[in-house]
Amino acid sequence: MFDTMTLTKIAGAFCMALLVLVLGGWIADKIYSPAHHGEDHGIAWIEIDAGPVEGAAIQEEPAIEELLLLADLSKGQKTFKKCGACHKLKTGANGVGPHLYGVVGRAVGSIADFSYSGSLVAVAKIWSPENLNGFLKKPSKYAPGTKMSFNGISKPQDRANLIAYLTTISE
Repeated sequence: MFDTMTLTKIAGAFCMALLVLVLGGWIADKIYSPAHHGEDHGIAWIEIDAGPVEGAAIQEEPAIEELLLLADLSKGQKTFKKCGACHKLKTGANGVGPHLYGVVGRAVGSIADFSYSGSLVAVAKIWSPENLNGFLKKPSKYAPGTKMSFNGISKPQDRANLIAYLTTISE
């Protein structure tokens, strides 16, 4: 089966593959190594100052009251489509989340036939525009441990539009 000639061929093939690997690495290092091309490697380095700029104010979000004055109800209705997957606007019609009919000004956790997470009930007593704004920005940060897995609405004006639209959905 195996004779010395077969073993010699296998050993020779292994040595040849090793030689090609070593020489290929050496040649690639000579061609692509920046150390062999002097100081200028053809790369433009841009220095970035990671520290804050002196005198620059950190831009804070405008107050929700100011944003509500500029709210667009039609845009709020479009934004509600993100919420509509889990929440309904009809009174008593709960989805995955509680219904949002008359939510602005309603007591937190007041829908009797819905099981709220304890952390949500502990953060606020009433769904005021301020509380809704904080919750809609990042629910998991506003009420840690909440069952709601929504990432939030990052743009302040979009949140204001949604809150203004939800204000119109009441008795």
